[in-house]
Amino acid sequence: MSLFTLERTVPLTLDEAWRRLTDWPGHGDLVPLTRITVATPPPTGVGTRVVARTGVGPLLFDDPMDITVWCPPLDDEPGLCRLEKRGRVVLGWAEIEVRPGPGGRTRVLWREELRVSFLPRALDGVVTSVAQTMFGRVVNGLLRRG
Repeated sequence: MSLFTLERTVPLTLDEAWRRLTDWPGHGDLVPLTRITVATPPPTGVGTRVVARTGVGPLLFDDPMDITVWCPPLDDEPGLCRLEKRGRVVLGWAEIEVRPGPGGRTRVLWREELRVSFLPRALDGVVTSVAQTMFGRVVNGLLRRG
């Protein structure tokens, strides 16, 4: 499995950073050839299913994820969301955490463990590098949006 952590410190409130990072369809706007939908009715919480559909033409696959932890930030308390990846192609989990940072800023932690089912374990390093780059761009893009 590939395990990586992304960290950012941003000039946003905890609530605003959380709102931007949990804008599920917004994630798809930042990943090529991917569309993300929420397959369960609002509001978002434990049990919400998010589905990333990636590919083009007949080369499509779904990456369904279930939210298993949903603790939005409250006042100055950190927020945490955990998604379990339950697809046939992509497996693992992701955690998004927002917590108070220095100078009234917000510290963002994105932790993810993933495995691509048809790739040999020998390619875990490549998967980690690609995933870190891709998700780093997603996190940066979401945090920049207004």
